[in-house]
Order: sequence, then structure tokens, then C-alpha cells
Amino acid sequence: LVLDHEHGATHVVGTYRLIRREAAARLGTFYSQSEYDIAPLVAYPGEILELGRSCVDPAYRARPVMPLLWSGIAAYIAHYRIAVMFGCASLPGTDPDALAVPLSYLYCHHLAPPALRPRALAERYVAMRRLAGGSLDPTRAVAALPPLIKGYLRLGGFVGDGAVIDEQFNTTDVCIVVKSDLVTEKYSRHYERQSRETWAA
Repeated sequence: LVLDHEHGATHVVGTYRLIRREAAARLGTFYSQSEYDIAPLVAYPGEILELGRSCVDPAYRARPVMPLLWSGIAAYIAHYRIAVMFGCASLPGTDPDALAVPLSYLYCHHLAPPALRPRALAERYVAMRRLAGGSLDPTRAVAALPPLIKGYLRLGGFVGDGAVIDEQFNTTDVCIVVKSDLVTEKYSRHYERQSRETWAA
């Protein structure tokens, strides 16, 4: 949670849903399993963490709420020694042909290695490779990605095989996989640099 204490101790302006293996066992499933076969992730040694939906108050989207959420996640994964994070991320709309550029780019340039690769359930599977890789302009393709997916890619994230149409939310989902050591390394460097700059001032 991110709180704005100027508006009261319980004024929530940002949230991220986190589910570890233990909690998913109590619930009976990870949310992602309604869209993807995540057997390679469930079989992965060590702790795994599903990142569920994030939400930021519209009035706070120009403020650093997402970096605050991510700094909290970095601390969380360090505390619980999370090895791998995963979850569904959305592109707007339910027409995969209209999303051919970003979907093809993700498939051609960021497909997860087989040992970590979720696959969309057969009855929900939508092919992501809709254009030949050589025909893609990476700059244009990255520009067409939602900020959250771009953020995952900057952390070294991968995508699973196959997209899934979510009619309820009017989105096309992809499954993201991130090795957690990349996140902690990035945020450790960030806060070390921030500390050096503070003491140098």
C-alpha cells in the first residue's frame, strides 16, 4: 500500500496485490492459473511470488506512487527471498490484430526461456507472433507498450507463450516473468546512488 498521510492515516492512493506460494496453496490457486499453465514456475525451486493487479488513484498518477510501490516490493522480495515473480499484465483492447506490433515484439524479443515459460491455456491461447520479427521497428513497438509492461522489461522481464483475451476488463493479457535478483539489484543501486547524492549535497 501507498498512503497519503496528509489526508489521513488510512488514505490509500496505490496498491499492489502480492501472493506467495503459501498463500496460493491456502486459496487453492494463483490468479494466473485461470489464464496460463504456470507449471514451470510452480516447479521452480525457491519462493515464487505472483504480482496481481496494481492500482493507483487517478489523482496521483503524475506522482511517484509506482516507484514507491516498487521499492516496497523490492524490500518484500528481499525479506522473503523471492526467486521469481510472475503475473498477468494487460494491453488495452481485445483485438489481437490491432495489437500485432506490441504482441509480436514481446514474443520475438522477450520470450521467457523454456525452464521459466508459462503458456496460455489451450482453450484461451492467442498467438502472439502476428508479424515477422524482422519487420518490427523496436522503437515503435516499445512505444506501443503500456508503462507497466515497459517497466517489467527494464527489469529484465520475460513473457510467456500466448496472449489471453479478457473480455471482462477489455484487455489482452500476457504473462510476465521476472527473476527477482534483477529487481533487488536495480533498487539497491538506485538507493545507494540516492544515498551518495544526499551525503554529497
